Amino acid sequence: MNIRKFLADRVRSAMSDVGIPNDYSPHLAISKKPGFGDYQANGAMAAAKAMKTNPRELAQSIVDSLDLSGVAEKVEIAGPGFINIHLENAWLARQLAESSSTANLAAQTEQEAQTVVVDYSSPNLAKEMHVGHLRSTIIGDCLARILAFNGDKVIRQNHVGDWGTQFGMLIAELETQLSDGDKPDFALKDLESFYQKAKAHFDTDAAFATKARDYVVRLQSGDQHILNLWESFKRVSLKHSEEIYSLLNVTLGPQDVRGESAYNDDLAAVVSELKAQGLAVEDDGAQVVFLQELADKNGDPSPVIVQKKDGGYLYSTTDLAALRYRTGELAADRILYFIDARQSLHMQQVFTVARKANFVNEWVSLEHHPFGTMMGADGKPFKTRSGGTVKLAELLEEAVERASQVVAANSELDAQEAADIARKVGIGAIKYADLSKTRTNDYVFNWDAMLSFEGNTGPYLQYAYTRIKSIFRKADLDLESFAADLNIYEAQEKALALKTLQFAEVVEQVASEALPHVLCNYLYDLSSLFMTFYEACPILKSDVPEDTRNSRLVLSASVAKTLALGLDLLGIEVMERM
Repeated sequence: MNIRKFLADRVRSAMSDVGIPNDYSPHLAISKKPGFGDYQANGAMAAAKAMKTNPRELAQSIVDSLDLSGVAEKVEIAGPGFINIHLENAWLARQLAESSSTANLAAQTEQEAQTVVVDYSSPNLAKEMHVGHLRSTIIGDCLARILAFNGDKVIRQNHVGDWGTQFGMLIAELETQLSDGDKPDFALKDLESFYQKAKAHFDTDAAFATKARDYVVRLQSGDQHILNLWESFKRVSLKHSEEIYSLLNVTLGPQDVRGESAYNDDLAAVVSELKAQGLAVEDDGAQVVFLQELADKNGDPSPVIVQKKDGGYLYSTTDLAALRYRTGELAADRILYFIDARQSLHMQQVFTVARKANFVNEWVSLEHHPFGTMMGADGKPFKTRSGGTVKLAELLEEAVERASQVVAANSELDAQEAADIARKVGIGAIKYADLSKTRTNDYVFNWDAMLSFEGNTGPYLQYAYTRIKSIFRKADLDLESFAADLNIYEAQEKALALKTLQFAEVVEQVASEALPHVLCNYLYDLSSLFMTFYEACPILKSDVPEDTRNSRLVLSASVAKTLALGLDLLGIEVMERM
C-alpha cells in the first residue's frame, strides 16, 4: 500500500464533504518532526484563504468528517490549520505483514501502466567507453528498472554512434589492417589505439584520406563490401560495450541497440516533411527550422539545421527520425532521455520541432533528464593524472581491486567468495556514489568516501543487509520463509515499520521525477533506523520472550527484503556476508 496516497484520498474525501472544491489538494506529506504525527495534511490553509474562512475552523471541520477509524490512533490540529495524523501500531503491523513479500512490494504501485522508451548510455562505437558514459548508463538503467517494477512496458534504446563521416576513416583503416593479416577482433582489441592510428593515417596520407571520404559515400549508398567491414567494426565495438554493461550489472543488451544508422533511410523524409509544412527553409544553402519559441534575449529565433548545404544530415535530423520511430512504431506514451546537461538546448530544439511538425502527439511526454559532471579533486572534469580521458573499464577494474583490499580483512572468506564480494562492493560503490547525488549536480569523485562502510555509501547499505542475514544465520532460520505475528510496541519498532512501508511512495516519486538519489536517501535512512532499532530492541538475547523475538525477526526480514529490492532497482547486488 502507498500510505501517503491512501491517507490523501481519505482527507480529500473529507474536504469534499465539507464543501471544499476538488481543485484543492490535501497536501499530505510525511511529518518532519515526530511530535507532529506520522503524516501531516496542510491543505486546509490554502483552501481557507480562497474560501475566505478561518483555516483552523476549516481544518476542524475536515477532521470531524475524516474517517480513519482503525487506521489512526489520533488526529489533531496544530498551528494555523495543520492536520497531524498519528497512525495506529496495529494497523502498521497489518500493512507490513501484507506487504512483506517481494511480490507484494511490487504490487504496491498504483499508477496506470504506460509504454516508456528510455534512451541511455549511447556510446560512440569509434571509441571505448569512458567515464563520461557512466552517469547516462547507470542513471538510465536505474530508471528503466524502476519503471518496469512499477508495471510500465519499458523499451530500452541504446542510441549508439555508429554512422557519419568518421566511419569512412575507420573502415578504411580496418580494411588496411585486415589486408595485413589481422582479424577484426585483433585489429580492434584496443579501440582507442585503433582510432588514434586511423586518425594519424588520415591526417598524414592524402591517398588514405581520399579513400576514407569515398568510403563514407559508399557506406551511405549501401555498398556491400563497405557494409560488411562496417558490420565487423560494429560487432567488435559493441562487444566492448557489452563487457562493460555486464561488469556494471546494467540491463542493456544487444537487442536494445538502435543506433544512428537505423534512421538513415528516414532522414530525407524528415527534411522533406519539414519543408512541406513550411517549417524548414533554405538559409545559405542549408535547410533550417527557425524556432521563435526558443528565441534569445534579443528576440532572434533559435536556428535548427536539419540538412547541411552539402546535403549531409545532423544529429538533430537523426533525433527527429528517432522520435518518429519511437512514437509511431513503438507507440511510446513517455520518452526519457538521459543525456548530459550540455545538450539541453539541442534537446529543447528537437522536442519543439517534433511537436510543431506533429511527429509527436501532444499527449506523449518528452523528457530530457540532464545530469552533472563527475569531477576530480581539483574541481575539474575527472581525468587521468596525465590529463587524458579515463577509460570506464579501467575505472571499474580499479574499483574492484580497491574493494578486494578492503574485503581481504575478513579472513573467513575463501578466494572465490572474496573475489565475488569485492566485485559487488567495488561496482556497487561506484554506482551508489553516483546515484546518491542529486542528478543535476556535479560531484567530486573520491575513492575513500565511496568505499567507506560508514555514512551514505553503497558498502554501508550492503553491510546493513548482510547484518540482518547474519542474525538469521545465528538463529538458524531462513529469512525468506520465516513467518510469525508482528507486533509493534516500541518507538523504534514503529519508526522502522513506517519507514519500510514508505518504499512504494519513494519508488513512485523516483519513477515520476527520475531522481535516483531519492531512493538512495530512503535506503540509507532505512538502514540507519534499523541500526537504531537493533541497538534499542534486542532480538536474540536469552531474556527476550519468544513472541517478541519472532516479531522483531519478522520486522528485520521486511527491512532486509526492502533493502535488497531497493538496491536491485539501483542495479546494486547484495551478498550473504561481507
